[in-house]
Amino acid sequence: MKHIILLILLTISSLSFSQEDDQNDFFLADTYYRQGEFEKATQIFKKLYDKSPFNTTYLSKLITCYQETDNFKTVEDLLQKRIQQNKTEAYLYVFLGYNYERQQQEELANSNYQKAINSLDKNPAYGNAIGNLFKYYNLLDNAILVYEKIMRQHPNANYNFQIAQIYGEKGDYQKMFESYIDLVDKEENYLSLVQRYASQYITEDAENETNILFRKALLRKSVNNAKNEWNILLSWLFAQQKEYGKALVQEKALYTRNSSDLREIFSLGKLAFENKDFETATNCFDFINQKTTFTEEKIESNLYLAKIAVVTKNPATEKLFESLFTQFGFDEFTINLQVAYADFLTFSKNDPEKARTVLEKALSFSRSKFDEASIKLKLGDVLVFSGNYNKALIYFSQIQSQLEDHELAQEARFKVAQTSYFKGDFTWAKAQLKVLKGSTTQLIANDAVDLFLKITDNEPVDSIPSGLKQLAKAELLSYQNKDAEALAEIETLFSSKQIFVNGLVPGEVIYDDVLFFQAKLFIKQEKYDEAILSLAKIIAADTQGFLTDDVYFMMAEIYNNNLNDIEKAKEYYQKIIFEHPSSIYLVDARNKFRKLRGDKI
Repeated sequence: MKHIILLILLTISSLSFSQEDDQNDFFLADTYYRQGEFEKATQIFKKLYDKSPFNTTYLSKLITCYQETDNFKTVEDLLQKRIQQNKTEAYLYVFLGYNYERQQQEELANSNYQKAINSLDKNPAYGNAIGNLFKYYNLLDNAILVYEKIMRQHPNANYNFQIAQIYGEKGDYQKMFESYIDLVDKEENYLSLVQRYASQYITEDAENETNILFRKALLRKSVNNAKNEWNILLSWLFAQQKEYGKALVQEKALYTRNSSDLREIFSLGKLAFENKDFETATNCFDFINQKTTFTEEKIESNLYLAKIAVVTKNPATEKLFESLFTQFGFDEFTINLQVAYADFLTFSKNDPEKARTVLEKALSFSRSKFDEASIKLKLGDVLVFSGNYNKALIYFSQIQSQLEDHELAQEARFKVAQTSYFKGDFTWAKAQLKVLKGSTTQLIANDAVDLFLKITDNEPVDSIPSGLKQLAKAELLSYQNKDAEALAEIETLFSSKQIFVNGLVPGEVIYDDVLFFQAKLFIKQEKYDEAILSLAKIIAADTQGFLTDDVYFMMAEIYNNNLNDIEKAKEYYQKIIFEHPSSIYLVDARNKFRKLRGDKI
């Protein structure tokens, strides 16, 4: 018995050593292979293949090594011998066909490819291997033929994903989308996968060719085969194109069939709100209000309706808030509504004291550290507005220590940096912003980078004034709704010889930042001609500055929306299209230019 156990242990040990040797040999051979030393690789792969002739990795690597050293006859003999031994291994015909193709013997190549494809009639077991080999050798049409044949023979098989990817490689986007949609038609669980892969081709531009092809493929499918999935994909497409009204039509159709879930309409409403499509956002939240029976959903939808009223400067906003508190009360369930009300009182009504009272009362309702943090974050904003910077910094710092890396803590850190910037403490502001540049929240990271660059580009050197303190003070005054005083502070930069020899002039580093901020202040005061003059000075000083596309877009928007000068608006939208093709404003500029030109959008 002891001898048997010893024999088994020795056998297992020798097998493990053998496998380890094979792994080491393969690693060495593959290293030679990748370095193009095919003769050295051939010797090792031949040894491995002789030990394991059914290992297709060894076989394919060995074949390639022979081909790269022009030993095509060796490959042919090897494969012919394998085929004679077992004709069911039909994938070998692909190897053999490609070996002939490498020798430009097209007829023999195609003959063997056809043998591989025809073999599926009698022996479909190697279908996947044959299709993958055709794809590996970039014989894409043959790969499609194989996958389609397998699906005809086995209706439950689904190779539409592989077929779609191949059509994508071929640049046949219509058939690619049709295959993706067929994939969903067979198996609904592939919906999110199709969205992920289709998103590589879909843009914000509704007139983009691939967007049109995807939309048409969906509509054709939906005509003869109504499914929720087609509405979901159409809604998703319209949302990508920022056509939120069209997306809502699809979501309403889905809700009609399944009236138990309003989450998608709520998500769409938030997306429309964030992208300033307030009409669609209002329609979304009104619809939720009409349909839901849950108090929490009603509170959340009305919160957004109140936010829309604030941002659109609806004169009935305060009455709306009051009616909502009458309906839902001041308690732990309306904390977000109370925070929004405090923001409105501070920044729209200039009543920070009442806002502070609301927020301090809201603290007594907080159910978690996250509720408490959101209230303290707004309390900090109100205190900065009131000029109580040190107390504000205490609240922001408390949030950072309580929540550490949470999004609210990152937002609080940015508020610390912003408040320090307003106070002129640029060193501490930069220290906070350096941390935030790697924030997981993209919006905070972007804001942090923008403010960091503004400080580093313009901060005083060797105690020589740069104008940054005056700009920071002007931004603080604007934050406090003191726009006239902010403009007056800006004007001191252009007239004061204490800061610049002749006042702020083109060539000063801070010149563009000051003028751009001045333009924003003029827009807030509805002084659009003055805003255009400020922006024009930036362009006159430098047509290739880092703010150029921002300036062009702002000028186009003013001419389009405020000054009713269509030709000027078209001129500046067109500058973005032709001179700044990588601008974040490109899609908006193109769509608005087409609309002004009279194109059908």
